[in-house]
Amino acid sequence: MKTVYFLLIMLVCFSCSHFLDETDPSNFTADNYFTTAEQAESGVNSIYQDLRMYAESDYGGNPYFMTEFQTGLAGTMVSQNVNINNIRLLTNNADNRYSESWWNYSYRAIANANLVIASIPAIQMDEAQKNQYLGEAYFLRAYNYFNLVRLFGSIPLIQVPVNASSDELYPNQATVSDICNAIVSDLKLAETSGLDWLNEDGRVSLGAVKSLLANVYLTMAGYPLELGSEYYAMAAAKAKEVIDQDEFSLFSTYDALHRPETENAGEHIFMIQYQTGIVENPFQSLYLPYNRDISYYSTETGSIFPTNEFILSYEAGDRRIEEEQFYFTKYTSNANRNQTVNLGGYYIYKFFDTAANLSTAASGLNYPLIRYAEVLLIYAEAQNEADGAPSTEAYTCLNQIRTRANLDPLGGLSQGEFRTAVWTERYHELAFENKTWFDMARTRKALNLVTGNYDEYVGHKFSYGPTLKERELLFPIPTSEINNNKNLTQNKDY
Repeated sequence: MKTVYFLLIMLVCFSCSHFLDETDPSNFTADNYFTTAEQAESGVNSIYQDLRMYAESDYGGNPYFMTEFQTGLAGTMVSQNVNINNIRLLTNNADNRYSESWWNYSYRAIANANLVIASIPAIQMDEAQKNQYLGEAYFLRAYNYFNLVRLFGSIPLIQVPVNASSDELYPNQATVSDICNAIVSDLKLAETSGLDWLNEDGRVSLGAVKSLLANVYLTMAGYPLELGSEYYAMAAAKAKEVIDQDEFSLFSTYDALHRPETENAGEHIFMIQYQTGIVENPFQSLYLPYNRDISYYSTETGSIFPTNEFILSYEAGDRRIEEEQFYFTKYTSNANRNQTVNLGGYYIYKFFDTAANLSTAASGLNYPLIRYAEVLLIYAEAQNEADGAPSTEAYTCLNQIRTRANLDPLGGLSQGEFRTAVWTERYHELAFENKTWFDMARTRKALNLVTGNYDEYVGHKFSYGPTLKERELLFPIPTSEINNNKNLTQNKDY
C-alpha cells in the first residue's frame, strides 16, 4: 500500500508540474491573441461595439441626450432624471452619468483601437485585408477622439496599448491642437488603407473617412483653434471629394431615413448597427410621448422632444415639419388603430421604427452618425468661408437640401447672409442627430428662435429661461476621472 501510495503521489505531482508548465491554448492575452486574420477582424469588431454607448439608458434617458439638452431646443417629460435636467437647466456638474458614459465608452474604444493598431501588422494574412482592418481602426480611434475633444477640450491623448506598468496609466492632458492633429493623422492613414468608397455592411468606408475629415477641418477652422480660411478650404475640398465621387445621394423622401431597407446606403454614410434579438435600438420608447398608449412598447417615456419655439423657427411650408416627416403630432391608438390620439405637441419621427411601434416592441433600426446631407452643408459653409462668397456649387449643395424640404432655392446672398442660411439649414436638417451643440460650440453662435438671427453663444438665453455661460462651451470631466488621475485638471467653473 505504501509503495502504491508513493507512486500515486509521484504521478499526481508530475501531472501537476507538467500542467502548470504548459500554456493553455484557450487562455488568450493581449500578447498572444492576434495571430490570425479572424482574430484581427474580432479585434476591429470590438471597437465598433462601443459606438453603441447609446444602448445605455437610465430613468427614461440616454447619454445621447447630453448634447441635445445643452442646445435649449429640447423638452422632456422625465422630471426625475437628474442627468437630463441638470444639463437642460444649465446646472450641470461633474457627477453627471452621461459625461461619464461618453468618456468611458470612447476611451474603451480607443484602447481597443490602440491594441488593434499595434498588433495587426505582425499577423501573417492577406495584406489588403490587413490594411483595411487597420484603416477601420484608425477611423474609429479618430471618431472617438473627435467626440471627446469637442466635448471635454484638453484630454489625455493615448495612442499605444496601456497596462498597469505603462507611463500612460495616469496620463497628462494634451492640447486641443495636438489632439486634432492626431485625429487628422489617423484619418489620413485610413484614407490610404484601401477601403471601399461604400460599405453596405455598415463597416467604415472611404466615404465615411473623407466625410469625417471634412468635418474635422471645418471644426479646426472655427473655435477654439480658429485656424481660419486655410482649413475652411481643406474642409471644402474634402467634402467635394465625397460629392464628386457620386456614391451617395439624398433620399427623395424623408421616410427613407428610417426604413430598414435603406440602411448603410444612399444618404447614410455611416451608422451605428443594431440587430433585433442581439443589440436592439434603445431609442424608440424614449422618443414616444409620455404614456399616450400609441405604441406596442410598454414604456413610453417622453424623454426628448422639440420645443414649440424650435418648430416655429422652421420656414412656413417646410416639409420637414409636416406630419410624420421629421416630427409627428398625432398617431393611432395602440388599443384601437382606427382611433387617432392627439399628442399635444411635436415629437421626433425621423428615427421612427414603424414595425417596432406597431407590433414587435423590438427595433433593429440603425442610427445615423454621418449623412450625405451633412456633407453637402459642410461644403457649402466651408467654400463660402474660404473664398469670401458662395460659389454656384455651394448654392447647389444648399439648395438640394432646401428643394427636398419644399423650400424656394436661395441666390444672390452676401457671404454673411449665406453663412447664416447654411447654419440655419444645419439646425433644421440635422436636428436631434447630435450635431447642433457641436455647431454652437465651434461657431460660438446660437440661433435666436424669436428673431431668426444669431446670438453670441455666451449670454444666449434659452426659450424656457436659462442662459449659457462660458463654462457651457465644454462639458465637465467626470469626477471619477479627476479622482483617479491627479494629472487631470477640471474644466473651468465645474
